[in-house]
Amino acid sequence: MITMITGGQRSGKSLFAEKLALSKSDRPCYLATARVFDDEFRKRVDVHKERRGDRWVNLEVPLKVSEAGIGEGDVVLLDCLTLLATNWFFECGEDVKVTVNFVTAELEALFSRMADFIVVTNEIGLGGVSPNALQRRFADVQGAVNQWVAECASEVYLVVSGIPVKIK
Repeated sequence: MITMITGGQRSGKSLFAEKLALSKSDRPCYLATARVFDDEFRKRVDVHKERRGDRWVNLEVPLKVSEAGIGEGDVVLLDCLTLLATNWFFECGEDVKVTVNFVTAELEALFSRMADFIVVTNEIGLGGVSPNALQRRFADVQGAVNQWVAECASEVYLVVSGIPVKIK
């Protein structure tokens, strides 16, 4: 099963996803895709780790999520799809089509495992159109990848101000 959880930054989507994962497993896997580049972001990552505690199996995989150590029947929280797409975007020379192909291929291989997946992503397209060409290209990537995952998912939630709303 695939559950997608989308929303804006700081909307409460990760907390909702963590609660959902813990309702399904006593020891879920946390598949972190972040690359930590500065102290401020390291602090954010540390806050997430502290909140989760020892009940989680932590896997840090910024690109090749299909190679993560996931077993049959695991409950896996991928947090987040936006950072995974960002990592691939720069690996692929900022090419939209190539990036979308790499990300969806990785996810397809990951989702082929007999596990229960919860995918957190950002809904970045709710704001205005950016004047920056790089940001517009990344928005194209994120929109395409989000739509692909939503199509694969059995359930999709939009989290707004800490309130999850089931939309599929």
